[in-house]
Amino acid sequence: MITHYLKKRIFTYFLATAVIFLLPFVRINNNHFFLLSFDKQKLHLFFVSFNTNELYLMPFLLIMMFVFIFFITNLLGRVWCGWACPQTLFRMIYRDIIQTKIFKLYAGRKNKQNPIRNNIIKKILSVVLFYFISLVAASNFLWYFIPPEDFFTYIQNPNEHLLLLGIVFFLSLFITFDITYIKENFCAYLCPYARIQSVMFDNDTKMVIYDEGRGGLIYKDGVKFTKKPLGGECIACEACVKVCPTHIDIRKGMQLECINCLECADACSVVQSRFNRPSLINWNSTNAIIKKEKIKYFRAKTIGYLIFLSILLVGLIYKANHKETMLLNINRTSELYSVKKDEVVNAYSILLQNTDKKEHKFYLEILSDDKNIYIHKPKKAFSIKAGEKTPRILVLKARCDSTLKEDKNINIKLKAYATDDDKINIIKDTVFIYPKGELCKIKKHKY
Repeated sequence: MITHYLKKRIFTYFLATAVIFLLPFVRINNNHFFLLSFDKQKLHLFFVSFNTNELYLMPFLLIMMFVFIFFITNLLGRVWCGWACPQTLFRMIYRDIIQTKIFKLYAGRKNKQNPIRNNIIKKILSVVLFYFISLVAASNFLWYFIPPEDFFTYIQNPNEHLLLLGIVFFLSLFITFDITYIKENFCAYLCPYARIQSVMFDNDTKMVIYDEGRGGLIYKDGVKFTKKPLGGECIACEACVKVCPTHIDIRKGMQLECINCLECADACSVVQSRFNRPSLINWNSTNAIIKKEKIKYFRAKTIGYLIFLSILLVGLIYKANHKETMLLNINRTSELYSVKKDEVVNAYSILLQNTDKKEHKFYLEILSDDKNIYIHKPKKAFSIKAGEKTPRILVLKARCDSTLKEDKNINIKLKAYATDDDKINIIKDTVFIYPKGELCKIKKHKY
């Protein structure tokens, strides 16, 4: 039976590319699915907007990402590398389409071990053509940090946004250098994923495997001791070796360079179909091949990963749905306090932000056992538009206490709230300072 992993991979590439490319343009209530905007100090997640002060969600996302990588690797091997990694996709575009199909620098894609034809003009043109693809890829990456509606406005004024243009230019250069010069060496030597995959695999991990039981033993202890095993079904055509993009022989066993593309399985299936036999190379697990049983997808490790991922997802959803609808920062002014007409004056610089989706009126309230303290300024509630910040000067007053022998700090709580919505409020701790009693005798004094 001939396998068609390549066709399935190409379909997956098209689907993933369409989603990644179009997702930044999708907005609900003017919010993106994911956007980490340093320009506007906003985080959009699942079409909900968060302020950068609410980046407590990022640890959930980062932990979930790493746990998911561990889970999917233990379950399906390096499926990310062969089926979703941009490095693999770009290499296929550059090597198989631009260099092979368009410029004919390679004789064909079935033998990737053949040297490239020495045509310097075509080589340069292939790099130039791919650079334009790199520009689009770099721009697409930045759309998750600068939304497209702003990105295209910014690049129309290049003199005002040189940093943005510089990032696009150097990122596109790096992508081009990586794909055209470093090539698959990135997968084998630079990508950290290749280094950690071996500790995540077990005998039930689904990976690219050559069936030695059917094909015969060709390598022993990593050394090739025969080209065609006696009595084995492998005919030593080496179609699997020729088609490999990372230049390995899968019959040697699991190797760091293998990216799970399964092109070797497709090549072997074509050869073996001539003998009415299935491919000697399959996407399978070691136990499934040796014991002739089905792959165990649900086992202790994978179930543990799923439970942990579910807990993290519930925590993320809970936190996202319980976001603060207002933020408050309090700073004391350089003047700790002042005494005016037997009253103590404490001044604070506050910053209020309305993180809700609509405008509200806000005011402040003192929560303290000392009922002597009251708000002198602001006198009345003030409006803040949706998503905006407003700085204010808060002035608190209280009558002097002439009996104090030294300065006294009173812990108070400052409550900020929306006058038109009881659910929107926040409480912050601060202090009110009483001066020592002898200063109260002075009509006007600052400290």
